[in-house]
Amino acid sequence: MRLRLIPDDTNIDFFKHAKLTFGASCVAVLLALAVWFTMGLNYGIDFRGGTTLRTQSDAAVDVAAYREALAPLELGDVSISEVFDPASDSTKHVAMVRIQAQEGEEAASPEMIQNVEQALQTVAPNIVFTSVESVGPKVSGELIQTAFLAVAASLGAILIYIWLRFEWQFSVGAVAALFHDVVLTIGVFSILQIRFDLPVIAAILTIIGYSINDTVVIFDRLRENLRKYKKRDLREIMNLSVNETLSRTLMTSGTTLLALIALLVLGGDVIRGFVFAITWGVVVGTYSSV
Repeated sequence: MRLRLIPDDTNIDFFKHAKLTFGASCVAVLLALAVWFTMGLNYGIDFRGGTTLRTQSDAAVDVAAYREALAPLELGDVSISEVFDPASDSTKHVAMVRIQAQEGEEAASPEMIQNVEQALQTVAPNIVFTSVESVGPKVSGELIQTAFLAVAASLGAILIYIWLRFEWQFSVGAVAALFHDVVLTIGVFSILQIRFDLPVIAAILTIIGYSINDTVVIFDRLRENLRKYKKRDLREIMNLSVNETLSRTLMTSGTTLLALIALLVLGGDVIRGFVFAITWGVVVGTYSSV
């Protein structure tokens, strides 16, 4: 026995409300672009510049206690994470404390670093600061350009791949769907002002790969049906192809979402932005593929 989420004889008319769904998608993309350009993104330390302090202590890293100790300093966006360093003593606990660039300062001031050290020493008296690194706004600005170029390059590569594997009409449709997914994801981050950093860019690239995989599965079935039913109407063949792959689409997206929701709830603040982006991307990617 095998699980069947969708009966074999399912015949949903996906084009029945095509004008409504296509229109809603176009409006959503335009609204997302408008919000992006008016409200902007809440860039993280990666794109805004800042300081990274590497700490080492005998006691286990308590991220909540570290954050609470730094709160009175009002340093803005602060990211704290425990890291594994094979080069350090196995009895030591290593953490990375990342602080956004302070207004009017190109690099971290000695006073700020001293205040951070004193604050963290109240949590772990034997804490040692092994390194301090600063990234200026200029470098961060170049990083933003590079990140968006990476997304654009991936869309261009997919356009060529689909063109060569299928036909140019397929490649235009696939890239339009991917553009829809990327813009809506960025729009949600702009509306909710969720921290936008390098892990989110990685999530967007993951969304592109996930969505195009689903799209290619439907395209393969569509190409087979176009050869098999040469006298049938194109709209009817497209509906048939989506219905025939619908069970696989929902099973894949559903099982992926189960893992993502667990990570979203239990994963903690460090990976929340990354997981939220992929979760949202799986939903809109499944919709756009269909």
